[in-house]
Amino acid sequence: MKEELTLRATAVGSLPHDNTKDALDLVFDEFKDFPFWPQLAACNKNDDMILQFLGSIPGVSFCPKKKKWIFDAHGDKFYEDLENFFIDYESIVAGEFELLEKYAITDEFSSAKTPFLERIQAEKPPFIKAQVTGPFTWGTMLVDNDGKCAFYDDTLREIIVRALTMKALWQIKKFKELSPNSTPVIFLDEPSMSQYGTSAFITVKREDIIESISQIAQVLQANGALVGVHCCGKTDWSMIIDSGVDIINFDGFYYGESLALYAKQVEKFLKKGGYIAWGIVPTLDKDALEVATLESLVKVFEDAKEYLLKKKLDEKLIIKHSFITPSCGAGSLDLPLATKAMKLCSELAKVLKEKYAEAL
Repeated sequence: MKEELTLRATAVGSLPHDNTKDALDLVFDEFKDFPFWPQLAACNKNDDMILQFLGSIPGVSFCPKKKKWIFDAHGDKFYEDLENFFIDYESIVAGEFELLEKYAITDEFSSAKTPFLERIQAEKPPFIKAQVTGPFTWGTMLVDNDGKCAFYDDTLREIIVRALTMKALWQIKKFKELSPNSTPVIFLDEPSMSQYGTSAFITVKREDIIESISQIAQVLQANGALVGVHCCGKTDWSMIIDSGVDIINFDGFYYGESLALYAKQVEKFLKKGGYIAWGIVPTLDKDALEVATLESLVKVFEDAKEYLLKKKLDEKLIIKHSFITPSCGAGSLDLPLATKAMKLCSELAKVLKEKYAEAL
């Protein structure tokens, strides 16, 4: 029988640890069947969600004057590098995976890389969760020489999409080499999607966001991965559904009603095999997390689920296509609170699995 994600638990990405071993012990203790690749900025500043995926990308450099990472899209070298980059991408998508090593996430950009992969090889979990920054978020945090968001430029947006695809494909390739029967689950982290439609991004085209996510998702899915989008605020979830991903990950603690605004699309999404990853543990609110208990979070889940039930969605359909995460990363928390968040997440999934055993 094929393993399912139903009412499992994993986490979003960042942890506050300055010790890689302690971080990985927590990950594999609490999420043994669904470990996540932790981003540990306290160990290495390059573990930052923007910096981690910059290696080997043409034209990207740090501008001390602007204090930003920019695309310096000028000069013969840029266009030569760009041509080689596009050739590599087409070759890799066609199956020449040995070229992916040029776009590997190296130890320089991830303190957890080597020990995490070693644990994957040893423990061979049924699911492995990793992440790249989503194309909209990455493309609005990187700028061109004029300070304009790279996402607005067609060429730079295409570089971003292809770069993130190759970074994610490299992760999938490594997981399959080390644990062939594991299913890779790749999240595109899109916190900036909560700003879509505001004055900051009023000219961003809906179709450009959908196409960017879709282009990445299709390649990863064709190579055996499930693909999710994480956004820790309100957004137009119909865009995410229309992009063809497998998983919606949202802040179910504070925005439990937000999916119900798109109930018909969500119902079709679930019937096609999609999953809701409910971000129930409030990692973005330290005060709420300090007082959170297992019992209170069960109620949060039930209340959030109720919004969909009121829209006439079938409860069994929802439950079978749900799993549990924190609302966002835990990197901004202190160690005790981050540890509490991970344990609550793991325990909540177990309690819900017991509660809904008959529905499963």
